[in-house]
Amino acid sequence: MDYREAGVDVEAGRAFVQRIRSMVNSTARPEVLGGLGGFSGLFQLPAGYQEPVLVSGTDGVGTKLKLAHSLNCHDTVGIDLVAMCVNDVLTCGAEPLFFLDYLATGKLDSEQLAQVVSGITAGCRQAGCALLGGETAEMPGFYQPGEYDLAGFSVGIVEKRQILDGSQVQIGDVAIGLASHGVHSNGFSLVRKIVSDRGFDWSDRPPLLDGKSLGEVLLTPTQIYVKPILAALKQGLPIHGMAHITGGGLPENLPRCLPPGHAITIAPDSWSILPIFQWLAAEGNVSPSAMFNTFNMGIGFVVLVPPDRATETVQFFATQSITATAIGDVIPGNGELVGLPE
Repeated sequence: MDYREAGVDVEAGRAFVQRIRSMVNSTARPEVLGGLGGFSGLFQLPAGYQEPVLVSGTDGVGTKLKLAHSLNCHDTVGIDLVAMCVNDVLTCGAEPLFFLDYLATGKLDSEQLAQVVSGITAGCRQAGCALLGGETAEMPGFYQPGEYDLAGFSVGIVEKRQILDGSQVQIGDVAIGLASHGVHSNGFSLVRKIVSDRGFDWSDRPPLLDGKSLGEVLLTPTQIYVKPILAALKQGLPIHGMAHITGGGLPENLPRCLPPGHAITIAPDSWSILPIFQWLAAEGNVSPSAMFNTFNMGIGFVVLVPPDRATETVQFFATQSITATAIGDVIPGNGELVGLPE
């Protein structure tokens, strides 16, 4: 016997690394030392920092991968993987520097996984970070044929005195919501249950979705907010706090950027709920409270700014092709969100 007979093709793995080399190189930053194929990735800290602090984050794509497997569409989930990590790192004011991925499958399908990596590299280019390395694990018998799992890891950098840790937030600050692209990468266990239990197919085209299929809309990748946010900070917009709206929606994520003694009042009618959320609520008979506690509901990221800079902030993000809306205000409290459906 040999490793190939056991289901692991070492030569195919080596060939796969060569296949993705040019994609990985397309994300390189000047600080990257060495190349692909070593035991570790080397990255030199950028010059100019007085007290550099490294910021790390890790995440996956969740059961959205089931949809990618079903539709045999694998490039967009790579963007999701990067987005879920770099948007988290961004919330303390850090610039993402590099990214690593872990990709596990039962049997290496070079074409399928090359699509995944193409999405990962596209996400890294959107975020301005380097794909420094990764791991592709072939584990026969562990995953169903054609299936794989993903995990991502990102490291960023911020000047110590510029870290956003909640202490800058003040009573009266305005919450500016940045529009999401849709469901992003959270809540797909509920999405899949609604579609399955109600007898729908991913190719169905509900009237609410303006001719697009469920699969097309739901595979829309997570918005990466890195470059617009970093541009806002560079321009001097006084951002006091930031939140990435992921699993648990606004109620779970927005309070994470507040200091003790603060809360936020939210006006849920201040932005338009995307059609896909309207469809999910109607077809799944999901209560408004459950919707807001599961999905981002059209707000993928929130920044807190002083009230006299709120209009300027909204206008700035419009120049970055991001719809921004004032959705609430910081008030005295104990970390709660006031105004959302109960």
